[in-house]
Amino acid sequence: MIRPGLLVDVDSVPGDAVLLDTRLTTSGAPGRERYDAGHLPGATYVDLDDDLADPPGADGRHPLPTPERFVAAMQRAGVCQDSTVVVYDDGPATAAARLWWLLRDYGHDDVLVLDGGLRAWSDAGRPVSTTPTASGPGDWTGRPGQLPTVGADGAAGLARDGGLIDVRAAVRFRGEQEPLDPVAGHIPGAVNAPLTDLTDELGRFLPSSALAAHFEALSVSGSARVAAYCGSGVTACQTLLALRLAGLEDGALYPGSWSGWITDPSRPVALGG
Repeated sequence: MIRPGLLVDVDSVPGDAVLLDTRLTTSGAPGRERYDAGHLPGATYVDLDDDLADPPGADGRHPLPTPERFVAAMQRAGVCQDSTVVVYDDGPATAAARLWWLLRDYGHDDVLVLDGGLRAWSDAGRPVSTTPTASGPGDWTGRPGQLPTVGADGAAGLARDGGLIDVRAAVRFRGEQEPLDPVAGHIPGAVNAPLTDLTDELGRFLPSSALAAHFEALSVSGSARVAAYCGSGVTACQTLLALRLAGLEDGALYPGSWSGWITDPSRPVALGG
């Protein structure tokens, strides 16, 4: 099954697609080591830190990459203007959705996320490879700005209106635990909707009807202005993908997310909730 511009399952991956492997790792083996240990045959590795983000700074731990950085990475990976691109990670699209979002933001809509990622591929008995893929240079170019984003002020405004979704685990939202950033808590007014509620136990997205009901319970509708944030602007893209799967309009990304919000000590921090 293919949902155009959104998902593809393991039985429907186009044979001529450019396959891009990207892994989000906060512990354990780095993404490159996971790729080397096993990946879809023909897939090229794309590194989150080197290719899909700029260095950490005032805009958070994973600022959006400069056009020069991102375009060069896609060309090295063999992406061309007319390529169908399939992106994947270990499973629930927590990293793959960032790459999906970036390609769409640069105007490349022929991009699909492998639903369930490498886990779904392996569970279906499909072969994996340990041989790195030597991709030919691609001719892809694009220009960012096709999808909505908000800065800190915009995020604060949406939070006041109930339209800002914090996708982190509840214990991080409430400020009870913070394993990655120096300040715990959340943006005042944000609604907590952990991204783990969007996928099943195998890392596949819930049916569109279930996702629509999920967002309806958050008072998110097709006419609502909504943005999503996470710790550093990466995993929030999974929620933006889920919004589209639910049949809703494109939500905005707050790229700086929590790690960018707290770089300014004058911004308020909320606990509990």
